[in-house]
Amino acid sequence: MKHTNLFRRGAALLLSLALLLTVLAGCGDASGSSASQESSTPASTSSQVEESSSQTETSSSSVESSQAVSESSLSSAEDAETKDITLKVVHGDGTEKEFPITTTAATLGDALVAEGLVEGEESSYGLFITTVDGETVDDANQEWWCLTKGGEMWNYGADATELSDGDTYELTFTVGY
Repeated sequence: MKHTNLFRRGAALLLSLALLLTVLAGCGDASGSSASQESSTPASTSSQVEESSSQTETSSSSVESSQAVSESSLSSAEDAETKDITLKVVHGDGTEKEFPITTTAATLGDALVAEGLVEGEESSYGLFITTVDGETVDDANQEWWCLTKGGEMWNYGADATELSDGDTYELTFTVGY
């Protein structure tokens, strides 16, 4: 009996790890989305997988964060430039809303917080977005906000995403890890 329970625990752990890797590989597929059944694809950080799940991928996340910072290093003068970006929000009921944003913020996280569009919890991985445009996800129901850039998978969190003029980002209400 003890060996059977141990086997079941091991199998459950492997299944959980496989699901986590699937989420990190692309924010899930179209069947993982909410009412609209559209998933705009973490990463986490990014996207935004629970902090405990992210700890499993610590070394991978560290490498991705380092790449994000090194790829988008900007001088102080460029950081102060005004940038026009667009945020598209896909709510849990499938409705979509676009927000044009003009900002001098260096990162997406700073810009969205300054605009009052997002709220979340700070962690060692950065901002874990829990509320977007007034809609809050419920972790107990495996709901989360998936961050994408220009409709493509984005492997960095909002706090690690350096802004450039003309960028378009999406935050999609997503169900399932």
